Amino acid sequence: MSRILVINPNRSQDCGAGIAAAIAPFARPDGPRFDVVSLPDGPAAIYSWADWHAAVAPILRRIAADPADAYIIACASDPGIEAARAATPRPVFGVFRAAVAAAIARAERFGIVALVDASVARHRAALRAMGLEPRLAAEHALNVTMDTLLDPITARAALITAARACAAAGAETVILGCTGMAHHRPAIEETLGLPVIDPCQQAAALALACV
Repeated sequence: MSRILVINPNRSQDCGAGIAAAIAPFARPDGPRFDVVSLPDGPAAIYSWADWHAAVAPILRRIAADPADAYIIACASDPGIEAARAATPRPVFGVFRAAVAAAIARAERFGIVALVDASVARHRAALRAMGLEPRLAAEHALNVTMDTLLDPITARAALITAARACAAAGAETVILGCTGMAHHRPAIEETLGLPVIDPCQQAAALALACV
């Protein structure tokens, strides 16, 4: 059976479990297997550019040691995506790029809810590389820790407020800009009344189509 390796580049097992839960609906008994791994030698979470760079070497080591039919880098800053694609002939999907592709397929303009302010600069760099920065209506950062985000309730009101601010700026769909936000997606979408995109789910769909 073919296999898709989903790499959570931080060492949070709780974050990895959230990623696994988000993509669980894409698993089929006769389809490719999704294996979700967190990296014990990765950062605790990816807040800063230093964390982003610190995740690259562990990602490359995992790809080299763990053959798969496709890889997903499950962080919404797509750390090391270029290096990972150069390290294997297999397809490598960054969840942020997958989410943006889904957003522009559904709407003219989109918004992003980011984890921290530093995430915004990384997202803008990726959007410029994709030639899609003009399609961004707004981005709002929560500036909370990963542990706060993973709580079922604590960050939800802030997430909804940030998503509403994106909509008020003209966004017709909203991207959740951190994999730790996945379990909040249904509640945000129901409250907002607009499509809310989970990056890991979009990358899983693309990987399935490819494999």
